[in-house]
Amino acid sequence: MELTDEITIPAPCAQVYAALNDTDVLRKCIPGCEEITRHSETELEAKVVLKIGPVKARFTGAVVLDPVDPPREFHLTGSGTGGAAGFAKGGAQITLEEDGGQTLLRYTARADVGGKLAQLGSRLIMGTTRKLSAQFFDNLAAELTETDTGTPKAEA
Repeated sequence: MELTDEITIPAPCAQVYAALNDTDVLRKCIPGCEEITRHSETELEAKVVLKIGPVKARFTGAVVLDPVDPPREFHLTGSGTGGAAGFAKGGAQITLEEDGGQTLLRYTARADVGGKLAQLGSRLIMGTTRKLSAQFFDNLAAELTETDTGTPKAEA
């Protein structure tokens, strides 16, 4: 399954890149995220609780970041298991482009699922993936939006 989209985030490119590499920001923005641990500059581990259709599970996964051309482009790959619910693995290519004080973020993500998740059908999984992705980027934009004092939340 593949998902491609672009989002405009009301913050400069460098700030968006920094936020996408900040475990505190990611924990706040990833739907269902309970914990993120940084093991190195490029390796993260996350625990996330998700409900996809009738299947609810706690996933533990590893993510590897590959900064191709910081802050303009990076790739990530990951895999996670959700016990009896199954597993997921995949990756994403992310590009950031400065656009008048804002950032145009483009991504292409691909994922493979197995176990009970694979039995749910691609339409349900794709719909849930789109919803979670939109929720993540809405949360990220809110995290980077200026507060009443004019200081971006991510820097406050």
